[in-house]
Amino acid sequence: MVVDESTVGDTPLVALNVDCAPTVLGKVEWLHFPGIGHGGSSLKARIAVAMLDAAETTGHLPGATVLEASSGNTARALARVAGARGYDATVVVPDNIAAGKRGALEAAGATIHEVPAEAGYDALLARADELAAAGGYWRADQYRNPANPRAHERTGREIWRDTGGQVTGFVAGAGTGGTVTGVGRTLRQRDPTIEVVGFEPADATHSICGLKYLRGGGFHPDTYVESVLDRKRYVDTERARTAARDLAAAHAQTNPALIATGRHDPETIRRHLRVDGDFLVGPSSGAAIACIRRLASEGVFDREDTVVVPLCDRGDTYPEGDLWGDRL
Repeated sequence: MVVDESTVGDTPLVALNVDCAPTVLGKVEWLHFPGIGHGGSSLKARIAVAMLDAAETTGHLPGATVLEASSGNTARALARVAGARGYDATVVVPDNIAAGKRGALEAAGATIHEVPAEAGYDALLARADELAAAGGYWRADQYRNPANPRAHERTGREIWRDTGGQVTGFVAGAGTGGTVTGVGRTLRQRDPTIEVVGFEPADATHSICGLKYLRGGGFHPDTYVESVLDRKRYVDTERARTAARDLAAAHAQTNPALIATGRHDPETIRRHLRVDGDFLVGPSSGAAIACIRRLASEGVFDREDTVVVPLCDRGDTYPEGDLWGDRL
C-alpha cells in the first residue's frame, strides 16, 4: 500500500448548498492519501501523523507495536501510516465497524480485535488497556494525547488562510473533541468573536460514527476542552442522515464550488469528490449540517456569517446500513 504522508493537511475548501442562511464551507478531509481506496481517507489522518511523529521524537516507538482503540477512522489512519513507516499495528474496534474501515484495516495488515458494539465505547478502552498491560505496545491514546488537538491547530490556520480571515463560525462534532478544541482555539486567537460550536449525539444508541455520547457520564476525553466552545448542541441520528442526503441531492448535478484547492490540483479534487457520480459524505458531516440548520433557526448564524465544517470522511466508507441504502 502506497501512503504518501506529504498529502496530509492543506485539504480543499468547498462551498456547500445547505438551504439555510449562512454561507457554509466544508473542509474535504478524505483528500488525504487521494486514491487509496476503501472510502478514501479521513480527518483522522492528521492526528495519526502527528501522534506518530511525537512518539518517534520522544523515542517511544522502536520495537513497539502501535495500539489504539477506535470506532474506525483513527484505527485505519494509524494502521496505514504506521505500516508505511515499518511498524506493526493492533487496533480494537466495535464488531459493527463500517465495511470501508474494515477493508482499510485489513489492507494495511493491522491485527484487529473486535468488541461487541452494544458494550459501548468504554469496553473498547478496557480491551486496549488489557492488551497494553501485556507489554510490547505503544498506545496512541487519541483521547488523551495532546498531539491530537495540536494537529488541528494547523487545520485552524488553513481555515483562516483560505477564508481570508472572513470565517465567523466553526462547527464540529465531539468524538475525541480534538478537532473542535484545536481548530476552535486557533481561530479564536485570531478573532475572539468567532463562534465555536461543538455538537454531540443526542442519545446513547446513536449511529453517528466517530462521535461519542458524553451526557451519560463515564469517560470524558482529555482532548475535549469544552471551555473553547461558545455553544454546544445535540444532534440525533435521523437528522444527521437527512442532512447528508439533502447535501447529496443539492449537489446531484453540480459540484460544490471550490473556494481553495489546498495542496491538490482541481482535477484530483474532482476525481475524488464524488462516489459513482454522487456527492456523499459520512454521518458526522451530515450531523454538522443539521447542527448549522438548527443554529440558523435559532438566529445564531445569519446571512452575514461564513461557517466552516469538517467533512470528516466520504460516504462510501459506509456502504451498509440506513444512510445510503442501495446507492452504494
